[in-house]
Amino acid sequence: MVAQLETPTLNPNYRLPHTVTGLVQVFTCTHRSFFTSVMAQALSIAGHGTPVLVVQFLKGGIRQGRKHPMRLGQNLEWVRCDLPRCIDTPHLDEAEANSLRDLWKFVQEEVLTGKHSLVVLDELSLAINFGLIPEEEVVELLEKRPAHIDIILTGPEMPRSLLEAADQITEIRRSHSP
Repeated sequence: MVAQLETPTLNPNYRLPHTVTGLVQVFTCTHRSFFTSVMAQALSIAGHGTPVLVVQFLKGGIRQGRKHPMRLGQNLEWVRCDLPRCIDTPHLDEAEANSLRDLWKFVQEEVLTGKHSLVVLDELSLAINFGLIPEEEVVELLEKRPAHIDIILTGPEMPRSLLEAADQITEIRRSHSP
């Protein structure tokens, strides 16, 4: 069962007594199996009526792309690269590189519109470390984003510039051997 919440509309002349500034959160880990906790947070926020965008840069395999986002409930859009496979190497053919660039451009446009209150950029650090997304462009996007937007960045080996831009850093570690 999916809860469908209707977002109340406010009088456009009504001003809140204070504004809430969005946070940049980083979730990092040496292994790649911690997306579940981030997705649970995104689903919870969307379930409470807040617009959420989840972008998985390195996942493919379902021919999704920016033109065919998955919608979970009324408030969560989920977008992956339009690729037949998952990216696990910095060596991409031209079609794969174009798909990733197209997705990054989409993310930049969506963030700057301010339409979503939470944007999750999954495995962003890997895309940066593979040289597929310029680190400087990510820092610039974080600086230019509308003030109300929370952004969650995930991935191992997060670049120092993104750690320094973060308001909160969560490092997930295994407490015992698998």
